[in-house]
Amino acid sequence: MREPQQAQLMLDQEAKDESSIAGNVIGNSTFPSQQNWKWWIRICFYILFLLGGQSVATLLGRLYYAEGGKSKWMAGLVQPAGFPILLPLYLISAPENIPTSYNNNLHERPPSFLTIISVYVSLGILQAAISLMYSFGYLYLPVSTYSLICATQLAFNALFSFFLNSLKFDPYIINSLVLLTISSILLAFNNDESTQSSDASKGKYAIGFICTVGGSAGYGLILSLTQLFFERVFKKETFTVVLDMIIYPSLVSTCIILVGLFASGEWEGLSGEMEEFKLGKVSYLMTLIWTAIGWQVFSIGATGLIFDVSSLFSNVISTLGLPFVPVLAVIIFHEKMSGLKVIAMVLAIWGFLSYFYHHYLDDFKSKTKDGTAIEAPEASTAPRMHEPEQDLL
Repeated sequence: MREPQQAQLMLDQEAKDESSIAGNVIGNSTFPSQQNWKWWIRICFYILFLLGGQSVATLLGRLYYAEGGKSKWMAGLVQPAGFPILLPLYLISAPENIPTSYNNNLHERPPSFLTIISVYVSLGILQAAISLMYSFGYLYLPVSTYSLICATQLAFNALFSFFLNSLKFDPYIINSLVLLTISSILLAFNNDESTQSSDASKGKYAIGFICTVGGSAGYGLILSLTQLFFERVFKKETFTVVLDMIIYPSLVSTCIILVGLFASGEWEGLSGEMEEFKLGKVSYLMTLIWTAIGWQVFSIGATGLIFDVSSLFSNVISTLGLPFVPVLAVIIFHEKMSGLKVIAMVLAIWGFLSYFYHHYLDDFKSKTKDGTAIEAPEASTAPRMHEPEQDLL
C-alpha cells in the first residue's frame, strides 16, 4: 500500500513541476511566439502610419512656405497641436497586460505621479524646442541641405541608444545606418533648391544650419528617452501607454509654443498671412489642419515602433521616408526627378531591408530558443515518468 501511494505522490509532484515549467515558458517566450504574426501586422501598420504621416506633413509644410506662409511659430505649432484628434482612441478597449521584457515583475510598484509628470513635461519641453528648431531650418535652408542634416539624427540616435538603451551594433545595423545616411547625403547634391531658401542671407543660413543640427540631435535624444521611459518607468504593454506618451508631451509642447507665438507678436500677422496666401483662406486653414493631422499619424507610428521594437528602428524607418518625399513632390508639385534622387531611393530601400533582415534573424533565433526551452523540460521529465513504474514492479 505504501509503494503505490508513494508513486502516486511522485506523479502528482511531477505534474505540478511540468505545469510550473509550462507556465514559466509561456510567460517568458512561448506565448509571444504563438502570437508573432499579430506583432508583425502591428509593426506594418506602424510603418505605414509613420511613412504616410511624415510624407503628408512634410509636403504640406513645404506648401505652407511656398504659397506665402511666414510664421515660424505657426509652422512649429502644427507639429504637436493636433493631439486632440487622438483622444477618441482612448475608447478602444485594450487587452490585459501581458508580462514582457518591460514588465517582468507583476508585483512591482507603479511609478509615482510626480515621476510621470516629470516624464511628460521633459519630453514636451524637448519636443517644443525640436519643433521650433526644425521650423527655422526648414525656412532658411535649401531642401537638399535640410535633408542632409536631418540624416545626422541616425548617428545621434545610435549614440544615445548606446548609452541609454544598451544598444549593441552588428554588421546589419551598421550597414543599414551607412546606407540610409548616404541616401540622405546624396540629396544634398541635388540642384532643386527652393527660391525662398536660396534667397536667404548667410546669417539666416547659419541660423538654419545650427537649428537643424540641434533639432536632429534633439530628435535622436527624444527617441532614446522615450524607449528608456517605456522600459524603466511605465513597464506596461498597452495601447493606452502609447497614447499617453504622445498626447501629454504634445499638450505641454503646444502650450509652450503658443506662449512663444503670442510673446513674439507673430500672432498679429496671421490674419494678413491668411489673406495673402496664394491658394486662398480655406486652403490656408486646410493646409495647417492636415499638417497637424499628418504629424499625429506620424507620432502614432514612431512611438509604436519605439514601444514594440526600438528607437533606432523607428528612426531608420523615418529616414527611409526622406528620399520618397522628393518622389511625391514630382507627382504633386511636378518637380524634376534627378538621377541622384533615384539612387538615394534605392539606397534607402537597401538600408531598410538590411535592418529588416537583422530583425528577421533575431526572430528566427528567438523561435529556436523557444523550441529548445520547450524540448528541454520534456527531455528532463521523461525519464522521471518511468521511475514510479519501476518501483511498482
